[in-house]
Order: sequence, then C-alpha cells, then structure tokens
Amino acid sequence: MAACWKIRPARWNRQLKKRRPRCMPKRRWLNRELVIERAAELVDEAGSVTAVSLTALAQALEIRTPSLYNHVANLDDLQYGLAVYGAGLLLADLRQAAQGLVGQEAVMAMATAYRQFAHAHPGIYPLTVRAPEPDETELMALAQELLQFLLLIMGSLGLQGDEAIHAIRGLRAILHGFASLEAAGGYKMALDQEESFRRLVSAYIEGVQ
Repeated sequence: MAACWKIRPARWNRQLKKRRPRCMPKRRWLNRELVIERAAELVDEAGSVTAVSLTALAQALEIRTPSLYNHVANLDDLQYGLAVYGAGLLLADLRQAAQGLVGQEAVMAMATAYRQFAHAHPGIYPLTVRAPEPDETELMALAQELLQFLLLIMGSLGLQGDEAIHAIRGLRAILHGFASLEAAGGYKMALDQEESFRRLVSAYIEGVQ
C-alpha cells in the first residue's frame, strides 16, 4: 500500500499543486519607511487620514494585515508616522521654495509652497497642523527645525524675539485658514483665488514690517 502512494501519476501532482492556496508574495524589502510612504499615498488619494484602515493598507502593500505589525504598532502609531512624514515633507518644500530668498520674496515663496502642499496632500496636511507633545520626539524635532527656519525668514524682515513668534503665528493662521477654506469649497465666486491669496500675503507682509 505504501508503494502505491509513492508512485503517483504526474496528473495527480498537477492537481494537488492547483489545490494549494496561493499565498501573498513575501515582502522582504518592506520597512517602516516604505509602509508610511504607501499609507501617505492612500491617505492623500482618499483625502482623509481616517479613510484608510490597516486592512486597506495591507492590501495595497500585498501583505497580510498581521505582517503590518512588524512595522507599525497600531493605527495610532501609523498616524503618528504619517504626521512625522508629512511634517518632513512640508519643511523640505518650504526650505526649497525660500532657498536664496530673503524678506518679502522669501515670505511670498514660502506661503505659496505651503498652500501648494495643502492642495497636494489633502490627507496628511491636517496631521501637520497640531503642535507635538513633549514625548513625540521625532515630531518635536521637526517642529523645532521648522520654527528655526521661520525665525530666520522673520529675521530677514527685521523681526526678532517675541515679535517674530507673533508674526509666525499670524502667518500660520492666514495660510491654514485660506487653504482650509479652499479645501472645503469656501470660494465659489468667479474671482481669481490666486490674486486673493497674493493680496492677503502682501497685506500680511506690509502689516508686520
């Protein structure tokens, strides 16, 4: 009887192979950075961070959901990673926009880049708005980098110390408010929004100098 099992027709082997469940391909190259980047793409496509679940992310990465826990602890950890990722992208965009510029030109270029970032990343942008908690070390470090960068820009306008901080808060409120209203469909009149934005930032610059 044992010999009968050893000598199986070739067609049996083919049939058995067909019956075996197909496993998702292993992603040995996957790491936390790539997981966060893919999550950011999904979040921006959906337009909201709450629209993407761990299950949906796992499907997009072609892995099983439990495998995600090798890279993110839970949904809160994923959202924290997205906040860090978004803050880094925003800082890089602002720096690039203001490179080689000072004063009014630097502020206008930076303001334009901020608005463009909000448009391009509707999902992760809201995660860049809140101030980090003391124990959020990565996010805190990026926030400090952004603050120092903005202080340099304000310094080129002649603002220092508390005056510079007040000016930064005002600029942030203006940019976030305008971008948020655009995202919510708050401007429906047939009037150039680009011109409205330019006038708003110009008025701000004149006011703080």
